[in-house]
Amino acid sequence: MLISNLTKILNDINTVLLPKVCFGCNAHLYRGEYQLCTVCRNDLPFTEYSFNVENPIDRIFYGRIAVKKASSFLFYRENSIVQQLIHHLKYKNQEQVGVFLGDWYGQLLQEDAVFKQEIDFVVPVPLHRKKLKKRGYNQVEAFAQKLALHLAADYRNDVLIKTANTKTQTKKSRIGRWQSNKELYVLTNTEKLQGKNILLVDDVITTGATIEICAKTLLQIPKTTLYVASMAVVPLT
Repeated sequence: MLISNLTKILNDINTVLLPKVCFGCNAHLYRGEYQLCTVCRNDLPFTEYSFNVENPIDRIFYGRIAVKKASSFLFYRENSIVQQLIHHLKYKNQEQVGVFLGDWYGQLLQEDAVFKQEIDFVVPVPLHRKKLKKRGYNQVEAFAQKLALHLAADYRNDVLIKTANTKTQTKKSRIGRWQSNKELYVLTNTEKLQGKNILLVDDVITTGATIEICAKTLLQIPKTTLYVASMAVVPLT
């Protein structure tokens, strides 16, 4: 009891000296609040898409790649809470945001017993080794690891390798981007993945171009069935 009380006192002192703030609105967080304040949590734009019913993300890949099912946790908009979360995750060394989102989304996916039983492996969209060294971590990994945990699936970050340190090419057409990056991703250590169900995970889906290239690479593994999940998706117009 004494140790527990001392721990609480030390945590309170630390909070006063180094107050934790909400990544959404910069308000100070109270005890029991993590990453986001209660107000910002309640304002999160959940897609409420599932892996059972067709949704707009499925339709992104129709005619492009054989994805069995796709979904996303949140909607991504400019100047939004979700944008702030992703920004802190990618550029402010706040890797715990990925843990936070992955744990939350993973618990929701876990409620779908059929989907949970289908997924054998979870694979994150990789970073090139130079970008990984510069950032220190892949922003997708903590999120993907939590999904794997909740889905009782194996997490594999050694299957898909990015071969070139390309810059974002959102202004290029999908076809142009694909043609300029034919060997952007390669496979390795795929023996145990043959005939399995793979969940490919990314941070934000915009045009779906990155997922398309990664998916085409993963589908080179014989008899593979592919699913897609992301932290967020840009709303389709």
